Amino acid sequence: MAQSEQKQLRWYNIALMSFITVWGFGNVVNNYANQGLVVVFSWVFIFALYFIPYALIVGQLGATFKDGKGGVSTWIKHTMGPGLAYLAAWTYWVVHVPYLAQKPQAILIALGWAINGDGSLIKEYSVVALQGITLALFVLFMWVASRGMKSLKIVGSVAGIAMFVMSLLYVVMAVTAPAITEVHIATTNITWETFIPHIDFTYITTISMLVFAVGGAEKISPYVNSTRNPGREFPRGMLILAVMVAVCAILGSLAMGMMFDSNNIPDDLMTNGQYYAFQKLGEYYHLGNWLMVIYAVANTLGQIAALVFSIDAPLKVLLGDADSRYIPQKLCRTNDAGTPVNGYLMTLVLVAILIMLPTLGIGDMNDLYKWLLNLNSVVMPLRYLWVFVAFIAVLRLAEKYSPEYVFIRNRKLALTVGIWCFAFTAFACLTGIFPKKLDAFTPEWIFQLSLNIATPVVLVGLGFIFPLLARRHTRGQKPAVRSS
Repeated sequence: MAQSEQKQLRWYNIALMSFITVWGFGNVVNNYANQGLVVVFSWVFIFALYFIPYALIVGQLGATFKDGKGGVSTWIKHTMGPGLAYLAAWTYWVVHVPYLAQKPQAILIALGWAINGDGSLIKEYSVVALQGITLALFVLFMWVASRGMKSLKIVGSVAGIAMFVMSLLYVVMAVTAPAITEVHIATTNITWETFIPHIDFTYITTISMLVFAVGGAEKISPYVNSTRNPGREFPRGMLILAVMVAVCAILGSLAMGMMFDSNNIPDDLMTNGQYYAFQKLGEYYHLGNWLMVIYAVANTLGQIAALVFSIDAPLKVLLGDADSRYIPQKLCRTNDAGTPVNGYLMTLVLVAILIMLPTLGIGDMNDLYKWLLNLNSVVMPLRYLWVFVAFIAVLRLAEKYSPEYVFIRNRKLALTVGIWCFAFTAFACLTGIFPKKLDAFTPEWIFQLSLNIATPVVLVGLGFIFPLLARRHTRGQKPAVRSS
């Protein structure tokens, strides 16, 4: 009875839960800003050859390790040992640092649109002053995270659902606008050639943003065996998820093409595009700024909750079940509220550096926002690599595991797909390091490229230092143990 009560999720529950986890309206805006209407072709390619295999690989891994609570690190620990499991957990945490550095920026921008009704807030101050405010916001919400305010996460969930509804509403209202209003399509002379990309280096550098947009399905893996029939319900849910995301991405991109000329994309579309879109939608239907203000308020609350959750949760994944052979015990020390104090301090130092350092070479807040977003598209997919490493390792140990759901039963074909997904993710990360929409070899281009290379190297490289510190600490403890 208890087991049947646990297996209550249906395929549509899985699809909806995954959709809210994976997708957001910003994914449409950011990739349209990079590619224009060419992104429609890119979405089709990504969904067919990357996202669907990726989601179903997650399904098999979740079914294989249904009792594991550590996600990717648990998968690696069972297949490749605790050392690599630590590196997987470290990667999962450390790639959130650029994400944490950008979230306060997003909060500031959303707050400006909600209060002023435009994007003027980030234009009124110097970049150094704005980044100082950003750092202050981060410190404030780090304190909030240390207090464990569950109500804020509830507010964030409500705001997330509101943004999900607003995103769907945008697609419906924008696509139908030409038929029921007098709006004129901004992108003229649309033909089949409009959607075909010119495969050059500039286009290739934008692939990382697409990979970043569709990642995160591994967060749903603990629920694989909570479905009534994992072998059928979960893959069906993943396929429905792919359809839902594809519809939102493609129709959303077409809607963006109706509002913003694909051949003349505004320079600040990546920064303010979400708000421009809802502002224009309000104009189409004679609703003023109401739609934009509602979206801005929901986005502000959602970004705050996401920041608080992302400060605390990934760090606890890293430190919650830390192996003393790899992580110094001082880093795991908690206060009376259960907050890993030294872990929070380490987070603050890294995020503060990433917030303030770029001001030395990037003098415009719009460019700074776009750089951090592009940096996230390079760094965040590094954690997806461990998903495919775990999948390949499971295939090599096939006789040891017999999950209820198997993605591809032909071992050679499954191995090929796993290697393809790993290689494609790595390729996207490597090509994504090159700055976009900047003249090559200018001082700012060189500065951004240097940061794009140094940041992931330093962040991941720090993970090799802590095991050395842990061993030194352990050796230092030995004489004390003998004397007692």
